[in-house]
Amino acid sequence: MTRGLIIFAREPRPGTVKTRLARDLGSHRAATDLYAAMLTDVLASAATLEDTRLLLFWALNGGAAPAFPTPPRLELFEQQGHDLGERMAHAFESALASGCETCCIIGSDAPDLPPEYIRQAFCLLERDEAEAVFGPADDGGYYLLGLRRVPQRLFQEIAWSSAEVLQTSLERARLCGLRTALLPPWRDIDTRDDLEAFQERPTRHTAPSTLALAQHYLKGNATSCPTI
Repeated sequence: MTRGLIIFAREPRPGTVKTRLARDLGSHRAATDLYAAMLTDVLASAATLEDTRLLLFWALNGGAAPAFPTPPRLELFEQQGHDLGERMAHAFESALASGCETCCIIGSDAPDLPPEYIRQAFCLLERDEAEAVFGPADDGGYYLLGLRRVPQRLFQEIAWSSAEVLQTSLERARLCGLRTALLPPWRDIDTRDDLEAFQERPTRHTAPSTLALAQHYLKGNATSCPTI
């Protein structure tokens, strides 16, 4: 089967990304630098997935895609929709319509997410062991969703910023008649506590750009830019 990995991203601009982390660190610049590093690591990790199309969907406000370094295999798109649910549904529909038979979506908040978890999601879909695969995040959301078809109801009337996103989505999937499966849980980086927890994980070295900046900014250097 043709696999497609959708990666959702925003242009790294101060005040528009990682606002909770900016509040914790006392610096929008530090949070923006960390977001750019996280996205760099996510894309580098995704590039290690064999036989998988990489589809980067930018959140844009009528402008062109940012000049951000990306792997050669990456296909670039613009997110479409009024809220996160609409944007994800559109991205899945676009990927499946373009020839992907199984599709997973991730964000840029888990730079050290093991690629094996993504491979596991594809395998569950391809073996028909599940029709919707969720990767539970520690904050009550999910870091990955895998599908083979797109029931619109799965993405509608979800309180995306709440701690009930995963539970609501699982209930919605069942109402849509989808058999579900869960991957191992993982922790995104949204706050200073998350960043500190990332530093303690054995997988942190798989995200070198994020690790270098985390070590720098957690030492209280939020007003200076490191050389890495």
